[in-house]
Amino acid sequence: MALMDKHKVKRQRLDRICEGIRPPILNGPMHPRPLVALLDGRDCTVEMPILKDVATVAFCDAQSTQEIHEKVLNEAVGALLYHTITLSRDDLDKFKGLRVIVRIGSGFDNVDIKAAAELGIAVCNVPASSVEETADTSLCLILNLYRRVTWMHQSLREGTRASSVEQIREVAGGAARIRGETLGIIGLGRVGQAVALRAKAFGFGVIFYDPYLPDGVERSLGLQRMATLQDLLIHSDCVSLHCSLNEHNHHLINDFTIKQMRQGAFLVNTSRGGLVDEKALAQALKEGRIRGAALDVHETEPFSFSTGPLKDAPNLICTPHTSWYSEQASVEAREEAAREVRRAITGRIPDSLKNCVNKEYLMAASQWPSMEAASVHQELNGAAYRYPTMISVAAAGGLPGAGAGVEGLVAGSLAHGIAPVSHPPHAPSPGQPTKAEPDRDIPSDQ
Repeated sequence: MALMDKHKVKRQRLDRICEGIRPPILNGPMHPRPLVALLDGRDCTVEMPILKDVATVAFCDAQSTQEIHEKVLNEAVGALLYHTITLSRDDLDKFKGLRVIVRIGSGFDNVDIKAAAELGIAVCNVPASSVEETADTSLCLILNLYRRVTWMHQSLREGTRASSVEQIREVAGGAARIRGETLGIIGLGRVGQAVALRAKAFGFGVIFYDPYLPDGVERSLGLQRMATLQDLLIHSDCVSLHCSLNEHNHHLINDFTIKQMRQGAFLVNTSRGGLVDEKALAQALKEGRIRGAALDVHETEPFSFSTGPLKDAPNLICTPHTSWYSEQASVEAREEAAREVRRAITGRIPDSLKNCVNKEYLMAASQWPSMEAASVHQELNGAAYRYPTMISVAAAGGLPGAGAGVEGLVAGSLAHGIAPVSHPPHAPSPGQPTKAEPDRDIPSDQ
């Protein structure tokens, strides 16, 4: 018995000696981990499996940076976003450690990419996931304008009977034959090319205007190239927009360019709402200068027929910015966006990035250090950071659902330990192009 007591005393003495050198047991990661935030959504179920071993994933469900929690503004190194939130220079200034922004989709006009580059932030997009969906929708709208399916359906819903030839002629008035018509495509990027190939199968003659494509593209696709926008508008029976929006092509379709179009032409826009002056379009529809229009995108979104200049416009089809969507495309876009963030965390910015849209500006900035991925701590993934001061952990579905005990753990002891990243200094003049910036007004990629 005395021998056991002696061993017990010796063990306690050794424990006291070693107490100062043993690492404490901590709740949370042993090493700093990058914080990645989904800014304008709340479902992280697709992104988490791709990022959970290299980053902590949070969601904000915000419509503006005013709704984003201070912890995200201070610590996030990566941001994922859709098209419902805008990041201007002032918004970007609020982020203290942001290094990469990935737009879940193709368009990036809701992010000031030049200001981001001046702040040392790479901006990426996912240009390929919805090419087929957008092209299919564009052609669907074009066919609808020619065959007037929407108006015939609406007429039947209102109780119109069409039994005699005269009644059919009245209900289907305006329907036109497609073969031999000329479709003019503005912007022959991925979607523009997909629309052109589909339109040819229906008998359209296809012409396009895109001054930034190299010579010979028209021959490889069997299309006719127009030298100027005016040439395309004059020769097109239907005009379809497939170019990105920037400061140079805002209201590309306006009162002046509409007057250059053929009398009674059709207009389709599945690209960006700001490309079309909706007041001028509404007036042209009322006067019959444009026979019909189909818009999936609008100057103000979410769109409503009850407000805005288009509320009384005739012969108009509108859809709520959904041409990009299918379940498959949505998942693919989210997966690729998460992989792009992962490349930024595990590699070097911008060299490791696949679709960096402001790379030319970033290359003029200082040398980029790589972001180090830290140890795995899976249960902290899916945390929600939302204004004002609520911090909670999301369940497996990316939605708040963890117990109060876990919520208290995150609120009290979550520490990413990410040192604020010093952004490169601003350029002397925000409006001055860096390097040899082309004066683009119609980018070819949607």
